[in-house]
Amino acid sequence: MKKFFSIIFFVLISILMVAQSNIRLNNYWDNTYYINPGSINDQYQAVFSLAARKQWLGFPGSPNTLFASGTMYLNKIQTQFGLKVFADKLGYNTITNIALSYSYAAILNREWQLNMGISGSFQSLSYDRAQVSLMTADDPALYNNLLQQKNYNTDVGVELVNKSWKIGASGLNLFSLFYTENNLQINSNYIYAMYRKKTVHPIELQYGICGIRYGNLNQMEFNITTFFKSQQETDIFHIGMFYRTRTEMGLLAGCNLSESMQLSYSYDFNVGGISRSSVGTHELMLIYKLNKFAYKPYRY
Repeated sequence: MKKFFSIIFFVLISILMVAQSNIRLNNYWDNTYYINPGSINDQYQAVFSLAARKQWLGFPGSPNTLFASGTMYLNKIQTQFGLKVFADKLGYNTITNIALSYSYAAILNREWQLNMGISGSFQSLSYDRAQVSLMTADDPALYNNLLQQKNYNTDVGVELVNKSWKIGASGLNLFSLFYTENNLQINSNYIYAMYRKKTVHPIELQYGICGIRYGNLNQMEFNITTFFKSQQETDIFHIGMFYRTRTEMGLLAGCNLSESMQLSYSYDFNVGGISRSSVGTHELMLIYKLNKFAYKPYRY
């Protein structure tokens, strides 16, 4: 009977890990580098971001996620180097991902630019064994299953941009497709498009659509955001909403605290079974930008 309860414990941990094996910010619309190593911000020499996500607030043991990223663009060689880190704590386990990326911007003509990127990542899964109390505490085989796991992975992506359009596609955790031992994060793929027509008017609309595939699960996400601008045609704040098939919907909001700093917030609610035990997911992201470059006509 003790063995039975221990097996159930490990099965539950595995189920939770799969449910959270693809960790994504709702605010990736503000920084697509989180889902695409080919996303380049060539408006600034360097861009840094920090984000915190509390999923399913009110649900015991729900995930807590911290994100950080930094990119540096070298204008003369049209190259971006980047670093992305996240740590996701779910119950007794923590998944950590550290990724380095290289991206290149190919200027197609005066209106269009093609960005291409690749990244390599180190991933680990660790357990807080001090919080785990098994009924068969003297069984070393069970505790061996709680040892830290490590593997390596890779992501690739492209993004086609001009003044109004951003169209991208990416494949994350590609090694997980071919190597069964790379199971800390399953393969996920994105294809997305955003459209925002830049005008002299104080209010502009942005439309977005994203197709997402996690393993054998397919999702669609639709987004609309309203931007409010100053007389200098710079964004002051924005507010929007999204719907993700089939049971998630949410709100997005953000404001420019200064010329170089932006704060974004999102709230999403799942109308499925989890809604009876949770008051939704909250997310904050801070973006800091350094040294703006001169205007280019193909910038989104």
